[in-house]
Amino acid sequence: MKKFTQRFLRDNKGVTAIEYGLIAGLIVLVIAASVTTIGTNLQTVLGDIAAKITAPAA
Repeated sequence: MKKFTQRFLRDNKGVTAIEYGLIAGLIVLVIAASVTTIGTNLQTVLGDIAAKITAPAA
């Protein structure tokens, strides 16, 4: 049992997997925030263009 406990405490494969998971989660959050911001800005730009196209020329 003592050997198993020592080997378990020296093993850091699980720690590495957790770190990779946290990094992947952070990347997903950054991508989601970026896409949301770009989508909102694009909607505004396209809305302005549509308003100018449909407005009668003065």
